[in-house]
This record gives sequence, C-alpha cells and structure tokens, in this order.
Amino acid sequence: VSIKKTLEKHYREMQDIEFTIQDGKLWMLQTRTAKRTGAAAIKIAIDMFNKDLISEANVVKKITPSHIEEVMHPSFNPSLEKLAVPITSGLPAGPGCAIGQAVFCPETAEEWSKNGKQIILIREETSPEDIHGMHASNGIITTRGGMTSHAALVARGWGKCCVVGCNKININLKYREATIENQKIKEGDWLSVNGSTGKIYTDKIELIENNLGSNKYFLNLIKILKDNQNMGVRANADNKNDAVMAKNLGAKGIGLCRTEHMFFNPDRIKEMRKMIIFKNSPKIRKQAIMNLLPHQKNDFYEILKSMSPYPVTIRLLDPPLHEFLPQELKQIQLLSDETGVSVKEIKSIMDSLHENNPMLGHRGCRLGVSYPEITSMQSNAILEATADLILENIPVSPEIMIPLVGSVEEFKNQQNIIKKCALKIEKERNIKLNYKIGTMIELPRACLIADEIAKHADFFSFGTNDLTQTTFGFSRDDVSGLLNDYIKNNIISKDPFQTVDVLGVGELIKIAVKKARTVNSKIKIGICGEHGGDPDSINFFYEMGLDYVSCSPFRIPISVLTTSKFI
Repeated sequence: VSIKKTLEKHYREMQDIEFTIQDGKLWMLQTRTAKRTGAAAIKIAIDMFNKDLISEANVVKKITPSHIEEVMHPSFNPSLEKLAVPITSGLPAGPGCAIGQAVFCPETAEEWSKNGKQIILIREETSPEDIHGMHASNGIITTRGGMTSHAALVARGWGKCCVVGCNKININLKYREATIENQKIKEGDWLSVNGSTGKIYTDKIELIENNLGSNKYFLNLIKILKDNQNMGVRANADNKNDAVMAKNLGAKGIGLCRTEHMFFNPDRIKEMRKMIIFKNSPKIRKQAIMNLLPHQKNDFYEILKSMSPYPVTIRLLDPPLHEFLPQELKQIQLLSDETGVSVKEIKSIMDSLHENNPMLGHRGCRLGVSYPEITSMQSNAILEATADLILENIPVSPEIMIPLVGSVEEFKNQQNIIKKCALKIEKERNIKLNYKIGTMIELPRACLIADEIAKHADFFSFGTNDLTQTTFGFSRDDVSGLLNDYIKNNIISKDPFQTVDVLGVGELIKIAVKKARTVNSKIKIGICGEHGGDPDSINFFYEMGLDYVSCSPFRIPISVLTTSKFI
C-alpha cells in the first residue's frame, strides 16, 4: 500500500499494479495507468485536483467525450448486455439505454404511460404530431430516418434513448405488431434499446440509472470546463426547462430556439390551423395568428429570463405549413366541426399545400414573405417580452434569426418587418430595445453571397443539418440505407450528418466566413446544427474562427470539454 501511494503520487494517476511475494519478500513487477469507467475517471480526476496533485488543465486532459457520454445517460449492466443477442440494429441517434413495452401509436404510448407502464415507441418515422407519445416513452425506434430526422433531433434534445433507420423492421399497424425477418414483436412485448450503439434486444436487460443532479464530481468538472473556454457553447433549447438544464450543464446562451415546437399545444394548434384553413380570409387569418401572440410572448419571456444574461437566438417559423394540419380523418373531422369548413374543402387545402419535397419548398423565410403576419406576430412577441424584462431590470439579449435565406432581398424583406415592430414597441414603451437580427446559413447560395448578406446582418448561424442536405443532395430523413452502403464500399468514411464534411460543406463554411468578415468584421458567427455536439466537427469550427457552437442540451458537456482551452 505504501509503494502504491508512492507510485500514484509520482505518476499523478491511478495505477494498475502487479506484485508478488516470494519467501516473505515483496517484489514489484509492473505498474501502468489503470482502466476505468466514465464515472470513475471523473471522480479520480476531481479527487486528485482537490488534493492539489494535478491542475485544472490536467483534470480536463484526463477526461474524454466517452467518459462524459457514459455518465450522462442510463446504461445497461455491461456483463448482462454481453450475454444478450440483438435482434436488429439502426443508427444510434439518442444516446443512453432504455427498456419498455412495444407500442406502435403515440396515443397508446401516452395512455399506457399514464397507467405507469414503461414504453418503447416504434414508428416508421415521427412528426410533430407524435410529440405527446414520444415524450411519454422511455425510448424511440423508427424504421426510417437519419441522424438529423425529426425523431433523432427531438430525442437528443430531451436526452432520450433513440435508434433510427431500422429498415429491417416492418410495422403492421392494423395488427399492432412488427416483424424483423421471421421474428414478431407484438404490442406489449418487452424490448431493450441501446441508443449509444443502435442495438435492439428482446431480453429485458438490467438498467443502471445516473443522477447528474447529485453527482458532485460531474458538477465540479462542468464548473472547471465552463470557466476555461476557448470558444462559446450554446444550447438548442425550445422551452424554459431545457434552457435551465442547458445553463446548468455549461451553456452560455441559446444558439437555436425552434419556435415551431411551441405551436403544437392543443390550444395553439387550433389557431394555427385556422390561420392555414382561412388563407383566403385575411381578417380571420390575422385574428387567428394574433390569438397566438400572448402564448408566444410568455414562451419568450420565460426562455429569455431563464437564460439571462446570456444571448438567446430565436428562429422564426421554419417548417412548411402542411406539418401543422391533421393527417387522420378523425382529426380532420374535428377541425371541420371547429371551423365550419367542410372536410372536402379542408382536404382540398391540404392537397394544395402538398409538396413533393417540402424541405426545399414553401418554408423558412419564404413563409414570412407569403404570410408576413407570422413574422410580425413572432417579432412582436419576442420584443414585447424583451421590453417587459428590461423594465424589470433583467439583462436580456434576443437575437432574431431569419431561416433559409438564399438572397439579400429575402433577408431585407423580413428584416424590415422586424424593425418596424421594434420601432413601434420602443415608441409605445419609451425604451431602447437591445436586439440583433441575423440569418441561418443553410443553403449553398447563401454561403456564396455571404458578403452581401453580412452588410445587413448582425450575425450568421450555420444550420449544418440542412447545409449538408442541400450540398450533397441527400435527403436527411431517407439517406440512412444509402449511407451504410457508401461507408461499406469506402465511398465516404463517415456519415456527413454526424461529422461535418470538411471538403464540401466545410469549404462552403470557409468561403462564407471569409466573405462575411471581409465586409463586416464585427459579425458574430456560430453553428446550430447537430454537428455542434461532435468533437471532430467542433475542432473544424474552431479552426474556421467561429464564435460559438450550439447543440442539444444533453450534448453540451461534450462540447464544453472539446472547446476547453486546455485541450
């Protein structure tokens, strides 16, 4: 024990020591750095720091992203998982592990969860209308989709276990079952899902829970990391709870607040649907959208206040309008009863909104051009909330982000609406608002004309999910099978939706940054795609001179580690 203490003090590291005793004499044979779990690695580093054996820089150098990943989420008992045989696998879209009973529709998931059951929700793909069922589930499996699909983004934001692109699973909703080759999974069957590896089991594997709030070693590590940053780290957060969690995990601001997630509350979706249904009745349409203003104002008030004094980047409405309309006949009939518009007419409106490729269609700033009242309502809500907080002496810094800009005129069109709202509020309240207007760079054309846009914008934020999609011509929701073939045949080495493609997407980012800073040296530039939580991608963004990265709350500790000045 005495020699062990000497060795560990000398090497400033926990040692794996081999020794023997022969004829009453101790012989030391070997010593080396000992292997450890993530939780042990963090505890050892913090203990040694507290005993003045190592510096803050040494603490950081002893921790890897995998150590943090391990303590952030529930995991399976490793010795039991080794004995289990996976029935299939997919893309590991939401880290951590989960067990639960198979369910195939979000309503059933919500109902069973209320009755105390543990749920694994299985869908072909998810949409915003599935949010209630996703929230009620321990884990989510989809047969389609990639690392930036709806299911993947929502799950990572919530820190929920998720596996996507399981294309060997065939779902039969009529019989409430799924088939994997010759094996059937019926509703209620138990499943174990490993979202860190993408493996799915029918065995009920023991789960090891992690409680970050009471893990003093983890919290001490986060404090050291966020006090020693080379680059800013923000969160992708859409509500007060996520904002508070992100702040506690080390985020110094919100880099992406997706406002569309705020519209799916039952009371709000009704008004949104009225706005869409009465598209040829400006008065009703405007009234419906203005009915949402008090809700939106409260949303922004809570988020801005909880993240104070750090900046909050709020993206104006981005998805195509058809995503807000009901898909099932029962829901369409309910909308008809509420609005007085016939089912036939509603279906006709839905057909008129249908787009073969909605991700490249009538969405983003294009919505704001066609429906300026949406931009006006959201801008008023953001800036009214800002005014209230200023009068309460709470420092806030809202940054209004215009999505999918591909031309200077699009940006200026939306900027004029926002500025008009701001001037009106400043005059009515007799105050000066502190706000910025910028854009999300997610189209190759925007990168190539970045200098023109930068003359008018206060900030850029690269939406690398869509920039990757529009640069490669890959559909991020449907590409998983193709990418597997490409990786297998050495056409690409990594999924470009997980790690940024330096040669193509990266070159566009490089061009945009250089052009923007040539004409506007003060412009703030960040990234809010999921690449903001990938260490390799973060290193590239740092080299490009970006001011910050933004990612899902549960990926923040890894980003804070990667951006440490000690790395």
